[in-house]
Amino acid sequence: MIARRKLLVALATGALAAPLACFAQDLRSKVARIGLLEPASSLATRREALIAGLRDLGYVEGKNLIIEYRSAEGQYERLRGLAAGMVQMKVDVIVAVAPVAVQAAQRATTTIPIVMVTTADPVGSGFVASLSRPGRNITGLSNVNVEVSNKYLEFLRLAVPKLSRISVLVNPAHPNHPAYLKRIQATDKTNRLRISPAEAGAASQFEIAFAGIKQERSEALIVLPDTFFSAQGRRIAELAAQHRLPTMFGNRDPVEAGGLMSYGQNNAEHYYRAATYVDKILKGAKPGDLPVEQSTKFELVVNLKTAKAIGLTIPQELLLRADKVIE
Repeated sequence: MIARRKLLVALATGALAAPLACFAQDLRSKVARIGLLEPASSLATRREALIAGLRDLGYVEGKNLIIEYRSAEGQYERLRGLAAGMVQMKVDVIVAVAPVAVQAAQRATTTIPIVMVTTADPVGSGFVASLSRPGRNITGLSNVNVEVSNKYLEFLRLAVPKLSRISVLVNPAHPNHPAYLKRIQATDKTNRLRISPAEAGAASQFEIAFAGIKQERSEALIVLPDTFFSAQGRRIAELAAQHRLPTMFGNRDPVEAGGLMSYGQNNAEHYYRAATYVDKILKGAKPGDLPVEQSTKFELVVNLKTAKAIGLTIPQELLLRADKVIE
């Protein structure tokens, strides 16, 4: 009798344990499918930062993670179709880089969660209701690069004290570039500077833009933050060096590729932090309940090699304020 009772208990326990074991195995074997939507192919360091962030949270490509990379390669009009393709693939989360990609993803879906990266003014752009309570299917990381763009002129004036003419490279397809330009022009309260925009929306237009910059006799160039400009950072830096133009970028990557200076957030850090949003959403959190994170850390990077190449001496005052000096 006792033996029979033990047998029944064992059978019952096994019957209960089997579904639980299967359930746990399903959780471990579930593959998360993430869409990464970019206006232009990002630098490897940025993608690696996203992968590293996900890895630190237990997601490994080829095991329990698939990342669908899609880039418009600077042709922003392609983003809408790429976003629609991600919706058809039924990805679990879309990581959208920069405002144009977030806008395309927003138009493509109101149900699939969207994690934005390196995006300015998400409230004004209509992506979220507020930073603390996004309220829709979009959350992520925002920057305040527009608000700190007045620093571009400050640092350029320290590097080139007698600066009187400056050009600003803008992408006509970037929704935030008019705000950047307006802010920079407003910063020059004395109106001693002649500030001229130069447009480039494709790689083939850079030579034309620099011809216009030369015609304006500009003495320095501000390159506004833009994923496409970052992807073309080396080419822009080379053209600027040929014209012996000091440059100011919105992030460090083009400076490491040969630009003179940059001031802004560390974009690789943004990609890494985006992984925490992806993880929370995959675990059941609603994007509308996850507060938007804003950048609070900015870095000044100076390339002394480039300064020497264009015959510019960087004042000690500026070097002391730099977070990184490339020698």
